[in-house]
Amino acid sequence: MSAFVSVGAGAFGAHALKQALTADMLTVYHTAVDYQFIHSIGLIMIGALQRQSPRRAHVVAAWTMFAGIIIFSGSLYVLSITGIRWLGMITPIGGVGLLAAWLILAISYLSRGSTKQG
Repeated sequence: MSAFVSVGAGAFGAHALKQALTADMLTVYHTAVDYQFIHSIGLIMIGALQRQSPRRAHVVAAWTMFAGIIIFSGSLYVLSITGIRWLGMITPIGGVGLLAAWLILAISYLSRGSTKQG
């Protein structure tokens, strides 16, 4: 669903918002779309990993990535459309969530003695 939403948001930005937003805000909007789409692929990857080899780390990483998408991309969508600048202070929290999700996956696969539940 996240990938579906990101494609729709990208099309909306390219057509409906192109004339309504400044060039800077359109760039912010497209950053939100790009990060949502890339991390949507990450969610699909985590789902495939979980199906192949169930691990608690997959579940934690998926929820962390999902929250990161909502906070990072969501704050940028709202910022670009409304111009509410303080939302820019929330965006890094989502970025940390995205980074944490990738780190959780890396640690899960790089740690010695990891189990299917690790």
